[in-house]
Amino acid sequence: MQRNIHFWSVLGPGGLLVIYLVYAQAIPAFDYQLGVVMGTQEPAEQITEVGAAFWYGFAFGDLVAYIPLLVLGLLGYWLGTPWGRLLLAAALGITVYWPIVCLAAVVDARDAAGWTLVNESDYWIVLPLIALWGAWGLVSLLREGAPRETGACSSD
Repeated sequence: MQRNIHFWSVLGPGGLLVIYLVYAQAIPAFDYQLGVVMGTQEPAEQITEVGAAFWYGFAFGDLVAYIPLLVLGLLGYWLGTPWGRLLLAAALGITVYWPIVCLAAVVDARDAAGWTLVNESDYWIVLPLIALWGAWGLVSLLREGAPRETGACSSD
């Protein structure tokens, strides 16, 4: 595998995303109120108890599934392993999916009783960037093609 611009455009932002996810999602998965104090989560008074449960669900899911998958995928991709590409592709699929779900929820909840986001624009800046990077990463992986095995026992 060549370590070209495509490689670094996946690996570099991926590392930054891991740091962001640990700060914004993993910590609040342990203590949602700490996330509110840190400014990474919305208080239930602004988004209702159901809204806070929804955001907590994403934080917990990120902690137990998405962050480990992304970290292992990035590590395996760095090492050039087939399993790394597979795990990274799975993580990138999630990376495209979850920001879209969250933006749809933000839009649909605008007129819901008790839902008053103070600054919705932050969601419209960060989440599309994350989804676009995920899509870019998937395209980059596809453009690289499947890893090829070499050796005397090849069936070619």
